[in-house]
Amino acid sequence: MNVLYSLRSIKSTLLSHLLVCYFFYNPTDSGAVQLTQSNLDTILASNELVLINFYADWCRFSNMLAPIFDEAADKVAAEFPEPGQVIMGKVDCDKEGSIATRFHITKYPTLKVIRNGQSLKREYRGQRSAEAFLSFIQKQLADPIKEFTDLKELKELDDKKRTVIGYFDQKDVPQYTVFRKVATGLKEDCQFYVGFGAASAQMHPPGQPIVVFRPDKARSNEQDETFTANLNVYDELNSWVTEKCVPLVREITFENAEELTEEGIPFLILFHKPEDNESVKKFNDVVRNELISEKKSVNFLTADGVRFAHPLHHLGKSQSDLPLIAIDSFRHMYLFPDINEMEVPGKLKSFLQDLYSGKLHREFHYGPEPVTNTPQQTESGSKKPTTPPESTFKKLAPSKNRYTLLRDEL
Repeated sequence: MNVLYSLRSIKSTLLSHLLVCYFFYNPTDSGAVQLTQSNLDTILASNELVLINFYADWCRFSNMLAPIFDEAADKVAAEFPEPGQVIMGKVDCDKEGSIATRFHITKYPTLKVIRNGQSLKREYRGQRSAEAFLSFIQKQLADPIKEFTDLKELKELDDKKRTVIGYFDQKDVPQYTVFRKVATGLKEDCQFYVGFGAASAQMHPPGQPIVVFRPDKARSNEQDETFTANLNVYDELNSWVTEKCVPLVREITFENAEELTEEGIPFLILFHKPEDNESVKKFNDVVRNELISEKKSVNFLTADGVRFAHPLHHLGKSQSDLPLIAIDSFRHMYLFPDINEMEVPGKLKSFLQDLYSGKLHREFHYGPEPVTNTPQQTESGSKKPTTPPESTFKKLAPSKNRYTLLRDEL
């Protein structure tokens, strides 16, 4: 009986090894792992981080990236040999159309980051070299949480960053595992800190860890808030931290402009001087109090008016005119008439409604609309011609010199 049991055990072990070899088999034994419908979910579930190159053989940009991505995969495998840490994979979208559809691929090559089985909103948009990919992976796998040993350290944190602070008795508890998992997915949006034992004992009852969100004090009037749901449930904590760390009003930079533009909805932008935090706070308050219902239709943004001087020039404005508010519809730019009326109830919302209705566009072409809604005319009876400023942010959308856009191939 013992011999029979041992034979069965050996057979089961061999079968498990064969399955692992099947799912992670890479025909060339080097480079990125070829992902298919049969092995994708197993690989995503088995690794903390997966970076996927979605490509098409007929796309010249895909062909340019392929050897670089394979070289990077070899470097990453050598740097992180421990199973379950990271995999660099690739998907042939012509052969695996269902996978491409699942991940909403709209251009080739697209580089998606999957962490703990969840696709991150941000794609990889950095430099395309083996060294840059390796550096990106190293940063992604770095511990997302900084530990403090004294509460005094929390007074020295950067108040221009959103912060999530965990107060725990010890590290080896399920709640901290959930906290760390959430932090790994949102470390680009918030800074995370944690204290254990005596370092945080004053901040929570024994055996009852607490997580607190601290907003960007320099740019927001929000107050600190404590998580009140179940710390054992990843989805509950992740949803709450995401809501806090990904703000309703975001700052646009040259680094994230492509990502924001690709979302395809108009921008309502406050252009301000770098040191003008007061206007940013007021804008945040108005958006939060009056415009939250519009968040699916508009991206609410702030922009450094010094760095983004070019859009100001298109509006006929300069840095001396800051602060000011404008809409970029990706067709034209429209200037909010008077920044001093930003806090007048209903003014900014009415400005957005005029965009939706087409009124802003009509008035740019034909002048202010009278009560009768007939276009204003010149003395000769013709419509008054004007030229609205062209969109400047649409030029920051995905470049045709870097991607093959699927809509251009149809």
